[in-house]
Amino acid sequence: MTEIRTPRLLLRRWSDDDLVPLSEINADPEVMRWIGDGSTLDLDSTAEEIERWEDEWDEEGFGLFAVELLASGELIGAVGLSVPEDLPEVMPAVDIRWRLGRQYWGQGYASEAAQATLEFALQDRGLDRVIAVHRAGNEDSENVIRKLGMVHERDTEDPEHGHLLQIHSIDLTEYEA
Repeated sequence: MTEIRTPRLLLRRWSDDDLVPLSEINADPEVMRWIGDGSTLDLDSTAEEIERWEDEWDEEGFGLFAVELLASGELIGAVGLSVPEDLPEVMPAVDIRWRLGRQYWGQGYASEAAQATLEFALQDRGLDRVIAVHRAGNEDSENVIRKLGMVHERDTEDPEHGHLLQIHSIDLTEYEA
């Protein structure tokens, strides 16, 4: 079982106990504002999402981690890697993503988990390049991307929702752990 520990977090595979806490995060309109069309997800949709993430782990050897606080064991969100098949123009690619409950914003958790995930991608999984895709205007995500050392590559349009997306990338030669 793949696990990563950081000073404050445990990144791990998903369990049945994660469904309700993640569905509560997914039900918050402010959390979901920048994701897809901005719609919240119910319990069933959250279960389908976790299943897709776990399938990606089985197929690709990576996926989105469940992120929990080491101190309390509570689930705070999801951070990890995904193949952005919904954005064919960037393929082949692996995208780093994150989603945390609003009460955990502004405490450095996204950056801490994303940095550990990037290190996992480039060093453990042997990927030579990782991208980050975010909607233009999402300054919080852009700050995390900057902290990861990723550089702006180009802008594009979300083919499904029409939003302006910004593509950032980093490759192994640019990465500094």
